[in-house]
Amino acid sequence: MEKLTENMIRWAESKLGSSEYAGWCLAFIEDALEISNNIEIFGGDSAKGSYELYKDALRGEVPERGAFVFYDCLCPSENGPVSWGHCGISLGDGRVIHAWDTVRIDDYPEIEKLTAPTGGHPKYLGWVALERVLDQKP
Repeated sequence: MEKLTENMIRWAESKLGSSEYAGWCLAFIEDALEISNNIEIFGGDSAKGSYELYKDALRGEVPERGAFVFYDCLCPSENGPVSWGHCGISLGDGRVIHAWDTVRIDDYPEIEKLTAPTGGHPKYLGWVALERVLDQKP
């Protein structure tokens, strides 16, 4: 598990400052895990959808290294704001790497202070261990 985690975080950190994943936080964390480890995972269609899949295992304290971290967040869509959520990868020290306007690192509580394009702010929901993400079957 440690090798998967370190590969994922190294790949994610290589994208710091990139706007390639702006608005695509779930794609960012899935690509970080899948591309860096040559595996495929199965999650939801949005950060909120993945949160729903994993909420049985959700924890609230400081996220462990490699955990997927979830937030409730209204996102813009062609039909108005939609609750698609937001997500990132925990670096294990209270910081989360995530795709916002660019790929960036923020303390996990500070993400709640970011302003979404809809004008709202993400609300911390919790985190799920990487083992639980890998256990998800299609």
